Order: sequence, then structure tokens, then C-alpha cells
Amino acid sequence: MPLRSQRGLFEKGLFGGLPTESERICVLQLRPDREIAGCISDIGVQFSSEDLQKPNPQQIQKVFEWFAELLMNATRETIEPAMRAAAEDVCGEHMEIVPADTRNLMGFYVALRKLLVECGITDFTFTDLLKPTHDRLVKIFSYIINFVRFRESQTATIDEHFNKAETTKARIDALYTENQDMEARLEEMKRERKNMEIQVKEKLKVNEELKDHLLELKKGQERVMARLEKVRTEKQRLALVDKDRLERGLLLRQESEKLRPYAMQSSAALQQNLTELSENLARDKSHIDTLEKRTRALHTSGETFSVVTADVLSCTKVLDEVAAELHKEDVETLDAGRRRDALSERGNNVREVERTEALLQRQLARWLERTETLRKGSAEKAE
Repeated sequence: MPLRSQRGLFEKGLFGGLPTESERICVLQLRPDREIAGCISDIGVQFSSEDLQKPNPQQIQKVFEWFAELLMNATRETIEPAMRAAAEDVCGEHMEIVPADTRNLMGFYVALRKLLVECGITDFTFTDLLKPTHDRLVKIFSYIINFVRFRESQTATIDEHFNKAETTKARIDALYTENQDMEARLEEMKRERKNMEIQVKEKLKVNEELKDHLLELKKGQERVMARLEKVRTEKQRLALVDKDRLERGLLLRQESEKLRPYAMQSSAALQQNLTELSENLARDKSHIDTLEKRTRALHTSGETFSVVTADVLSCTKVLDEVAAELHKEDVETLDAGRRRDALSERGNNVREVERTEALLQRQLARWLERTETLRKGSAEKAE
């Protein structure tokens, strides 16, 4: 640092009072012009002590841009898209009001100011870019060089904490992604549960309808069986009556055969016997016709009973199918219960993940607090 600059700072202390602690620290942190020029030349910019004594705004902006790119990976080119988008939002079709170089320089100034605040320069202004002075440049470049050297000396610690922070951040991102997946799965399972509840309600309704229909079919079956039993009893009775009458007809014929010889005795007697036999024959024929009609009616009734029996068998088959459907419904109900249990278990897993996420958030807060404490301690050691 030139002697006149140091003399100016100490004269301020002499005529304005004793120098403060911050002013003494500031003087100790300042670097000689030759050292500053050498450091700037080391980063790839040709710079000399004369350039620092008589600063050129364009050259100084270029040096600042090199430092910003080295420490923050920020240049006018990287800032240009964001500034152009901001100009489009603010100015709309009249973007030419603010020239591109001006808005890029303003954006670069904001990024550079953030860097210098971290380096300890809190009074950096736009004038330091457009009208730089020797004293201001010595202070700013000295603080930047001190920051770079401190950073190089603490690279291992910074990398360690940065890696820990990155690991914690990656873990948080993974847990957040897993939480999102679990929430999506939970919503899907809720939708499936609602759909299954609707299906269960519909099947229960169909089950109740089938039960009612089954009861009606059972009642109809009982009525048909009772009627069938009555018809069978009537058929057996009519068969016995027909058999009895056939036996009586055979007996009458046998008796007529026995009485035939006696009829030859007298024509009048034969005529009388013939008349009687004719009447008996007519009666027997009419009786036989009646029995044949009843027999045909019984045959028709038997065919009807066969049809009814077939219907009863089909009803029995339907009942068996309904019983099978009821068994399937019971199995599906048990499956739905197991799925509800699985859903409850997954809900518990989601809550466990949320508790784990809250625990990791607290751990992250503690690590960040420790990192800030270490950073403050390092800054105090550096001062």
C-alpha cells in the first residue's frame, strides 16, 4: 500500500480523533499495490501498479468480471438472459430504452455486490465500477484477495461441510420424492377403495335381489312339489279304479260265458238276455270310454309333471349358481378387508416417513446452525 494512502488514514485518526478498531483492522487487511497487481496478473489479466494508481473503468470492470467468474461463475454473458427477460417484462416492446450493455452491467453489479458483501465490503457502489479511485480499489481488491486466500486455506473444511449439506439435501430430496410417491400411491389406493366400495355396494344390492328371487323360487318350488304330490296321488287312485273296473268287466264276461248256454233255452228269454247284455255292454263301453279319457288326461298330466320337474331341476341349478356367486362375494369381501388392512398399514408407513422427514429437517437446521457458527468463527479468526 502506498505511504500516502496509509498516511491519509492515520491523519484522519489524528485530526478526527483516535482511529477506531475497525479502521485499524482495515489498515492491517490492506495489501501493497505491487502484491495486488501480481495477484490480478496471476488470474490472467495483465495488470500493473500504474493501472491501480490511474484506474481505467473498462479494465477495472474486466478485473471484477474475472474475480466474479472465478468465485461465483458469473459473467455478463451468464447474466444477460435473465436481464433480457426482466427488460421484456418491464419494458415490453420498448426494450431499446435500456441498452443491452447498461442492463448487463447493472445485473453484473448486483451479483458483484453480493460477492463483495461476503468479502466484507458493505459500501460497494456503482461509482466503483464507472469512476474507480485508487483508495477504493486498494481496499476492495485487498478484501477480495484476503477472501480468496482464506477460502483456499479452508478448502477442506468448506468442502466437508458442503458435501455434508449436499448429502443432506440429496437425502431430503429423495425423502420428498418418496413422500410424493407415497402420497400418490395413497391417493390411488383411496380411489381404488372408493371404487371397490361402490362395487361392493352394487354386489350387495344384487346379492339381496338374488336372495329375494331365491326365496320366491323356493316358495314356487314348494307349491309345485305340493301340486305334483296331489297329482301323483290322484293318478294312483284313478289307476286303481281303472284296474278295479277292468277286473269287474272280465268277471262279467266270464259270467256271461257261463250264462250263455242257459240263454239258448227260450227266444224270449234270449231276447231279454240279449237286451240286458246290450245294455250292460253299452254301459261297459261308456265306462271304458270314460276310463280311457281319464287315462289320456292322466297321461297329459304326467307329461305336464315332467315339464314341471324339468323346470324344478333348472331352478335347482340356478340356486346352485346363486350359491356359487354368494361364495365368490364372500371371498371378495375377505379380499377387500385384507386390502383395507394393507391400506391402513401403508398409511402408517406414510406417517412414519413424515416423522422421519421432520427429524431430518431438524437435523438439517442443526447442521446449518453449526455451519453458520463455524463460518462466523472462521471469520473472527481471519479478522
